[in-house]
Amino acid sequence: MIPLHTPRQAQRPTAIALGSFDGLHRGHRRVIAAVTAAGAGVPTVVSFWPHPREVLYGEPRLRLDLPAEKLELLQPLGIRQLVLVPFDRQLAALDPQAFVDQVLVDQLEARRVAVGANFRFGAGRRGDARDLQTLAAARGIAVSVLPMLSDSDEQLSSSRIRRALSAGDIAEARRMLGRPYRFSGVVVRGRGLGRQLGWPTANLQVDGRKFLPQEGVYAALAQLDGSDSAMAAVMNLGPQPTVDPTAPSAVEVHLLDRSLELVGRQLRVEPLALLRHQRRFDGIEALSTQIAADAGQARHLCRDLGDRVGVGEAPHNEGADAPQQQNS
Repeated sequence: MIPLHTPRQAQRPTAIALGSFDGLHRGHRRVIAAVTAAGAGVPTVVSFWPHPREVLYGEPRLRLDLPAEKLELLQPLGIRQLVLVPFDRQLAALDPQAFVDQVLVDQLEARRVAVGANFRFGAGRRGDARDLQTLAAARGIAVSVLPMLSDSDEQLSSSRIRRALSAGDIAEARRMLGRPYRFSGVVVRGRGLGRQLGWPTANLQVDGRKFLPQEGVYAALAQLDGSDSAMAAVMNLGPQPTVDPTAPSAVEVHLLDRSLELVGRQLRVEPLALLRHQRRFDGIEALSTQIAADAGQARHLCRDLGDRVGVGEAPHNEGADAPQQQNS
């Protein structure tokens, strides 16, 4: 895994792709490709943490990719380090020239920089990509400005990907990302409500800074830490309107045709398709019947992916007695 550094820890000199790159969609990857050629410095992605709007306006900003997830995505792109510049009010007050001098020159010894055409920087976002080219050139830094990538007459953006996920359109989000959308969490012990229904689930504790899709029931793939294979699953994202209407929103994953002890394990989930929205049923029996139908749909969708998911195998025990196969 490539390292996550502060500017002080960074390997230097650097060739920098500069921006938030949230989602690392196809447009972001085009900017990153501009700094991975040999001989221009250590290929580096530089972003700010936390998001500037969190510091300046107190707006919470959920991320499509958390830093640890981004490391895994950047490595195959030829990037050798991710540098997070701590964003605070002192940094926000730097004018464009001071930003270039203090951050790009003094801290990172930049030799080459690539940005998207919509890049803004400096106090009040006064500097744009053209300003960056002018200021950097005077200091011997080459700057590449990559045009925005359009898709169906609309610019490809992290905001569009968020809108697709908020609508439960996983296929559209995946198309724009150019890769699967995933999230991870540690499995924690629940109250056993799923087991009482005959559908034991793994309750995931997901980082609260991660952007999650629309609440509902999904077909999904699930992958345990240390495993190279994915398992078919059905996931409930949101509250439990039938069994406990007052319960907070949760991420519950039922592995199809698997029996595993999961508490304390890291589970990565890839939603495939929204099966239905949540609703209140007329009792536990009706809910259990619907979950069985959801599981059947999920199994069918996962089987269509072929050998990537071993759903054609007979159910088997992989380390726990059936009543303890999952955690709730």
